[in-house]
Amino acid sequence: MTDSNRLSRRRALQALAFSGAMAALPLARAALTIEIVGGSGREIPITILPFANQERQREKMSEIVLADLLRSGLFRDQTAGWMPRYPSEPEDIDWRNFRNRGIDNLVIGNIVERSDGKLAVRFRLMEVGKESQRTGFSYTIAATQLRSIAHHIADTIYEALTNEPGVFATRICYVVKTGDRFELQVADSDGGNADFILANREPIISPAWSPDGGRIAYVSFEKRKSAIYVHSLADGSRQVLANFDGSNSAPCWSPDGQRLAITLSRDGVAQIYTIAADGTDVVRITNSGSIDTEASWSPDGRSILYTSDRGASPQIYRMSARGGPSERMTFEGNYNVTPRWSPDGRSFCFIQRNGGRYNVAIQEIGSRDAQLLTDGRIDSSPTFSPNGRMILYASEHNRRGILAAVSRDGRIKQRLSESSGSVREPAWGPLSKSR
Repeated sequence: MTDSNRLSRRRALQALAFSGAMAALPLARAALTIEIVGGSGREIPITILPFANQERQREKMSEIVLADLLRSGLFRDQTAGWMPRYPSEPEDIDWRNFRNRGIDNLVIGNIVERSDGKLAVRFRLMEVGKESQRTGFSYTIAATQLRSIAHHIADTIYEALTNEPGVFATRICYVVKTGDRFELQVADSDGGNADFILANREPIISPAWSPDGGRIAYVSFEKRKSAIYVHSLADGSRQVLANFDGSNSAPCWSPDGQRLAITLSRDGVAQIYTIAADGTDVVRITNSGSIDTEASWSPDGRSILYTSDRGASPQIYRMSARGGPSERMTFEGNYNVTPRWSPDGRSFCFIQRNGGRYNVAIQEIGSRDAQLLTDGRIDSSPTFSPNGRMILYASEHNRRGILAAVSRDGRIKQRLSESSGSVREPAWGPLSKSR
C-alpha cells in the first residue's frame, strides 16, 4: 500500500467527521415539524379527553400529551370526540358508555388557575375495564411550564402502558445554518421550545450532552481551527476543553461525567485521548499509525467503541476505556463508522455504506448480528434516545437536510423538518432529572 493511498483513506475518514458542518443547513428558531412515516403495527389504543379549563391556556395540554404518544408510533388515537361533556374526575365517568365504545385506556385531567398566578394541574390514567385509576399525578406549576409538564404526563402514561421509560420530557440539540450563520440549538424532544445557545459564522459540529443534561460539549471553528468547548446550559458560560495543535474533535462524555473521550492530532495522526471535564489530565489511549476517531463510551464506563482505518478500510473497534488491545467489531461491508452505544449496552448503532448510500445500522454486541435500519442517500450522526427505543439521525428530504428517527427494529420512522431550512448534527439528551 502506497503512502498516497493511506493518506487518501485518512483524509476521507477525517472528512466524514466534518461533513455535517460543511453541508448546507438553514434553520431559524421555529419548532421542528414531525411527520410519522411508519408505525409498529400493534399500537395501544388511548383516549385522552380535553382537560377541564385547558381552553384558557395558550396551548392545549391534552393535545400535547396525545401528540407525544402518537409520535412514538406505539399508540393509536381513540379519543372520544362525541361527548357533550368531558369528565375531569373519576366520579364523573360514565363507565358503561366508555366500555360500550371499546375504550379501555382513558386519560382525564383538569387545570385550575390559582390566586398566586400558578396552575394546579391534575391528570389520571383510568382503566375502564376495572373502573379504577392506573396512575395519576398533580402538579403546581408556572404557566410557562405547561408544555414541559405535558411531556412529563406523556412519559408517565407511556411507562404505565409499555413498562419502558418515556423520553418526551427530554431535549435534543442540533446544528443549523441560515445564510452564513451557524447555530447550535436546543429544543424539546418534539422540536418545541427551540432556541439557540451559540451562533457564529464558522461551523459548529459534534455536540454531545453531559450525563446530567447540564452541559454540551461541541467542536467550533470560530478561531479558524477546530477546538472543543464545554457549554453550561444553566448560565451560558463555556470553557475551552481542548485547543491543541492540529485537530481537536469528536467529544464523548464518560457515563459519570468526569471525563471525555476526544480525538486529537497533536502528536501526528488523529488518535483517541481521554481528558478530565475541566480540561486537565490528557491521556492517550490509542497508539496506532492509523486514524482512530469517533469514540463512544459504553454505559458501564469500561469500554470504548471507535472508528479506525487500521484494517485498510474504516471499521468499528472496541477497546478498554483505559487503552490496550482493540477488537474489531464490524466485518460486513468495507465502510462502517460513527458507532454509538445503546443505553443498555447490548448493541450499538453506526453508519454503514451500501453501494453509494450511507445508512443507519444496528448491531448486537454478543451475537454480532447487524440490521440495516434506513435507506436514505446520506444518513449520518446517529444518536440513541435515552430509553434505547429510537435512533435520531441526520438525513435529507427533497434535497434539504432534515432530522429523522427510526426505531431500533426499523418499524417506526419519523421525519423532523423545518419549513424554511435544513438541520444536521443531532444529539439526544439524557432522561429528565425529575424522573
